[in-house]
Amino acid sequence: MPTSDSYHDYLIARLKDSNYAALYLETHFELDEGESPDSQLLKLALSHVAEALGSPDKAKIYQEKLDELLSQSGSDVIYSLGTWLQLLGLKLTVAVADDTQEIVDNSPATSEVLV
Repeated sequence: MPTSDSYHDYLIARLKDSNYAALYLETHFELDEGESPDSQLLKLALSHVAEALGSPDKAKIYQEKLDELLSQSGSDVIYSLGTWLQLLGLKLTVAVADDTQEIVDNSPATSEVLV
């Protein structure tokens, strides 16, 4: 009788490839128009990447740091996430959107933009 691996095992094996892990996270950060962010899904994705790329002896530390940084507020969170990703051999980057001109054309005046 054939057996199959669990999806989790398969996913972790795939995420051991840093390029795949980066793409996996990218898909979780990007939102479709009208889509709301899902913080629990993002946390799960980050946990999967930590499990795959982190050393087994530091898995608990990676998870604790992730929980700590996701509980922060303010602009320091982005820097903490960047540092956390660097520990796993990844980096946080910004890229030009494919539909940049459409975004620029439909954006409110700069004085109206809130961050």
